[in-house]
Formats: sequence, structure tokens, C-alpha cells
Amino acid sequence: MNAAPDLRAWIGRTETLRDTIDPTPVAALAATLDHPAAPVPPGTPLPPLWHWLYFLPLHRQSELGPDGHARRGGFLPPVPLPRRMWAGSQFEFRSPVRVGDGVQRLSTIEDVTSKTGRSGALVFVKVRHELRCNGAAQPALVEWHDIVYREAKPPGAAEPPPQPAPQRAAWQREIVPDEVLLFRYSALTFNGHRIHYDRRYVTEVEGYPGLVVHGPLIATLLLDLLHRQLPQADVAAFRFRAVRPTFDGQPFRIDGARDGLTVRLWAQDHEGWLTMDAVATLRA
Repeated sequence: MNAAPDLRAWIGRTETLRDTIDPTPVAALAATLDHPAAPVPPGTPLPPLWHWLYFLPLHRQSELGPDGHARRGGFLPPVPLPRRMWAGSQFEFRSPVRVGDGVQRLSTIEDVTSKTGRSGALVFVKVRHELRCNGAAQPALVEWHDIVYREAKPPGAAEPPPQPAPQRAAWQREIVPDEVLLFRYSALTFNGHRIHYDRRYVTEVEGYPGLVVHGPLIATLLLDLLHRQLPQADVAAFRFRAVRPTFDGQPFRIDGARDGLTVRLWAQDHEGWLTMDAVATLRA
């Protein structure tokens, strides 16, 4: 792509945001994940990945593009490709983030890479986020966020071949991704991306067969499965990779299996195809 050299000029850009870990989003996500109501007093540690309830993208309405995301440019590079997806993330959970903490997030664009794949032009952006609590010198949490931008899907274009999900789950749970679940998670994360709630847009403009289940929601459900099975487990690291989109209209399944301090987690759609692959490392 001709724009690739310009896009790489965004490498090294930083953004600093501040937020307070209030209890209401924690209680709201717990309800969304179907946990019993419980108090959320100051000092309650956030479950892994629930930091996504904070540092929300508070763009003005006039700053949004046709897909519901902020228009390109600003902190993220102005990638001239219409389809944007969360490809995966990696995490180091170094110390707890707790309700009541004042938190600073330092974000840095670590890499921008342009490629050509079977679906056409691709741009990968890697962002590093560091969360520091109450003025601490060292981050409590480090996250690497992988974003992929793609060309619009041509009519009749073939999808990549699916991968079968593993068949050795020790734990499993079925999830029904209806419109209400997707709406509630979009609202909690202030995510205006129309692929999650606007059926006409997602089918007619982006060419998907249904509403797309949020990748971060599936990742959160995977770690939620781990904690339902191992309530005292302390997750030190986690990584996930989105393999295939998940759509509303059919239930999907989340699975897990433990091997010592390593927990393999994955999600599969109603046809048994792998949709997300993940690994959690437990603290000894």
C-alpha cells in the first residue's frame, strides 16, 4: 500500500488517560455475565480483563465515522481500510487493580505493519497499554492490543477455511449471544461499532451474516469460565487470538482444560469451528 510509509510514522505515538475504578460498571458487567448480585466495596480487585470497562472512547458524536467508530486519525493511524477488528491481545497482570483506585493508562503505538493476504490489503497495528494505580511507578497491568484493518469483502468472496475446535475440554459452558447481550456489552464499553447492534449495516455494508459478537466479550467469558471453575486462581498472564467471527442467532460454546499452571481456553461456534484460542498462566 502506498500509505504504509506514512502509517509507520505513527509508531511511538503516545496517549495518556486517567480514570477512577468506580463500582457501578463492575456490578453491571457481573449482571451481564449472569452472576448473582453482590456488593462491590472499595478495595475489591477487578477480575482480569474488566479494566476494559474504563478509559472509554468518549468521542463526540460529530467525530464518529459511518461504522460508529471515531474517524481515522488522532492517536491511531488513519488506515484507509473500512473493516476494523480486534485480532487479539496479550496481558501481564502484575498486581491488582482495585475498586476506588485512581488509574493512569499510558498507550503507545509499538508497530504498524502492512501486508497482503487472501482477503486483500491488511494493516496490523499493535498498541501497548500500561495501567498504573494511585501514582505507582510500576504498571499493575500491561496489555498489548492487536488491531487488524481489512478491505471491504467483495461479493461472493470465499471465507478462510475454518479450523476444528479441540475436543478435550474439561470445562464447558454454552452462551446464547442474543441482541440484548451484545447491546449491554456495547453500552458498558461505550462501543459504537455498528457491527454489534445494527443488523442492516453489518449485513448490507460489511457483508457479515449477522451481528458480530465482540471479541473482548468472548475473551472475558473465557476467563470468567476459568474463575467459575477455579475461584481462587490468580491469573498472571493471558493471551488470546481471534480465529473466526462469532455471530448472533446460534449458541456458541466456551471450553477450558488445565495442565498445571497453564489453562488452555477456547471458543467454538455451533458448528464446532474454533473462533477464539487462548492461554492463561496461573501464578504459583
